[in-house]
Formats: sequence, structure tokens, C-alpha cells
Amino acid sequence: MESKVFIKRTILPALAKNLDRPEIMILTGPRQAGKTSLINKLREKCMTEGIKTLYLNLDFERDSAAIRTQQDLLDKIQLELGKTKRGVCFIDEIQRKENSGIFLKGIYDMNLLHKLAVTGSGSLELKEKIHESLVGRKQIFRVNPLSFWEFSAYETEYQYENRLSDFFRIDKTGKMRLLNLYLNFGGYPKVTTAEDLTEKKQTIDDIFENYIKRDVKEIAGVGKTAEFADLVKILAFQSGKLINYDEMAKTLRLTYSTVNNYLYLLEKTFVIKIIRPFVRNPKTEIVKAPVVYFYDFGLRNAILNLFGKIDFKVDLLNAGFLFQNLTLNILEESGFDDIRFWRTKNGAEVDFVLNGLTKPIPVEVKFADLKDDNIGRSLMSFIEKYQPEKAIVVNLSLEKRRKMGKTEILFIPFYILPEVHIED
Repeated sequence: MESKVFIKRTILPALAKNLDRPEIMILTGPRQAGKTSLINKLREKCMTEGIKTLYLNLDFERDSAAIRTQQDLLDKIQLELGKTKRGVCFIDEIQRKENSGIFLKGIYDMNLLHKLAVTGSGSLELKEKIHESLVGRKQIFRVNPLSFWEFSAYETEYQYENRLSDFFRIDKTGKMRLLNLYLNFGGYPKVTTAEDLTEKKQTIDDIFENYIKRDVKEIAGVGKTAEFADLVKILAFQSGKLINYDEMAKTLRLTYSTVNNYLYLLEKTFVIKIIRPFVRNPKTEIVKAPVVYFYDFGLRNAILNLFGKIDFKVDLLNAGFLFQNLTLNILEESGFDDIRFWRTKNGAEVDFVLNGLTKPIPVEVKFADLKDDNIGRSLMSFIEKYQPEKAIVVNLSLEKRRKMGKTEILFIPFYILPEVHIED
């Protein structure tokens, strides 16, 4: 079986290819999503090719001293990598460097011989200021927790590495076992490789505790960390449902502005995804209230004390919301970056709407082994109102097409969703 230390990541070939590019490589994403492991794999690749590397981790004081000033870093790079042959300087946890965007811009503009590759766990410094400072000088790669396919390939010992959709289609018991595991424990690599439930639980608790301590308290400067953690718990409980900022502010005894800032921080540090409504008729449709989902299911479940405890045969409500969250993640991984939801004031709702296309595409999610191609009233209402060219019903197993007027309705099993060319 593949080593327990490293799980194959689909992003690795793109990162390896980028080593030959002059721009600064930036790996961003949630804390503990696997950025350092990817850096180590890149260092191994460089070593086999005879390319020198320098690795600095700013979580360690001795390494932080090497980048106190731009000249300090230049001196360190030249000492370790030389002046005549191109090498690669890796800097882990760059968000710990104050004004990191300006700092890196200055280094890059010196036309340094060597490649710079940095990681950061999605702090506000990295997400906002660094973008402004490094226009035209960077290429950003987002490293998320393991996708369902990365997780499944690892759990099946890479036996079906390039044939997972065939495996899921044929082995329905295996498909549901993996789906149950993934939606219960999530995709953090260290959680996945942990040997037992106790170790998994301790790992996910440590991830959340370190997030509060480092990204929230130390870097973002949030003083009311208890209230911040309570807000995350409320969001976990309301995942997939409309959220009301005023109600949360009253419940937590915080100002509306503070709640808004906390939500902004949670979104920018890759804990939650805020999905906003699709609106064409403000008189009849929900306009403002957003819906929140989580990047990682295990973190959401741990916050609710449901980590590893959800029985999908009994708790269909939690299973349904988690399956919606999985579908959202898959759609984002497939390149859709403007995803909304649709709800009317009369209660009609469609889980997701792919916006920004020639015509919007509604996506309904059903945590069920559908036996027929019937559609619900809400999706029918959307189709009648907006006449989309396509509509999608994501489910556990049914693969079928039908027509409703001019709209083609695609029933798609979740595991082949990335293979379907939705826009064609």
C-alpha cells in the first residue's frame, strides 16, 4: 500500500511543472490540508534532478530569523543555493511574516536566479494584501483537504486508482462504505491516516484548536475566541440552511459588524463557504440570507460532537446536508466558481444554481438511490420560470436523461459528476 505518510495528491503534477516557471509559487488552503507534505515531495523531486533546495518554516524562530529582512533572505539563499545554478527556496507558513506580499515582491523584483515557493494557511495577510503586492508575479494553487477521489483511492490501496467510477458503479457496498467514512471523518490527511477513532478524534480536535490559537488569535488578532468558537458551532449546526446575521449576533451578544467580520475571517481561512442567493425577482425570491457549508466534513462533525457517529441509514437529515456539501465541493473542483442557491418566499428551493453561464443551470441534490426520473415541484418551478437549457439531479446511482419542455434534465450519480461536460 502507498505509504501512510503521504497520500497521492492530484495537484502534485501541476506543482512540479510550475517549478520551471519564474513566478512565485503560492500554495494556500486550510491549515493541515497537506501543503507541507506536497512541499516535501517537490523537494524530493528536486533532489533526484540534482536541484538544490532551501527549506524555511516560519513556525520555527531559527528560520524566521533568516527572513527578518530581504537582505537576510538573500544572504541565506546565496549561502545555501549558490549564485550560478538555479535552485528552489521553499518558505512554509509565510503568513507569519508581516507584510509578506511586499516582502516577496521586493525579492522577486531583484530578478533572483532561484525559484521561490511559499505556503500559507489562508490568513488575511495572504488572501488580501499578498494579491495586491504580487500582481503578475505569482501563481496560486489552492490545496484543500482530500477530495473524495483522493480519499477513496488511498482507502482502496490504489487498486482502482484510475477506475474509481467503475468501482463505485459495480461495488455499491464499497461505494457507500467509503462515502460513509468520508462524510463522517472528512479529508484532512492526518485524520485519514490515523490508525483508530481515538487518534482521528484527537487529530481533528488539534486542528481546530491550532486554528483558533494561530490563525484566529495570533494572526487575525481576534480577542473573543470563545465567542468565535461558539459562532462556528452555530454555523456547523445550520450548515446547509439559511443563516441570519442578526439572530447570531443576539445569541452570541456580539455586534452585527463583529459577526460579519468573523464570517469573513472564517471564509478567508477556508473553514466555511458562504453561498449567496440567485435572484432575478426580489419580490418573490430570497435576496440576502446566505447559506453556509464547510470545507471539511470531519471538522463540521467534530464541532457538533458527531465525529464518526453519523449513521446514514438513520440520520437522513445530517446525511442529506453532508451530501449537499459534497456536491458543492465537487462542482467547485470541476471549475464552477459562481455557485448560488435559489429559494422563494413561498418555500420553493433549489440546492445550487450554476451562475455566470449563458443560462443558469439548477442543481438539485438527492441523497437517495433514485429509481425513476421524477423531479420535485421546486425544481419544476425553477425550470418553468427560467427555461434553462439543462437541469441536474445529483443522486447516489441513477444515470438518465429526460426532457421537460426545452430543458434537458440530467440525472447524474455524484461519482461521475466531474466526468460530465455540463456546459456542452
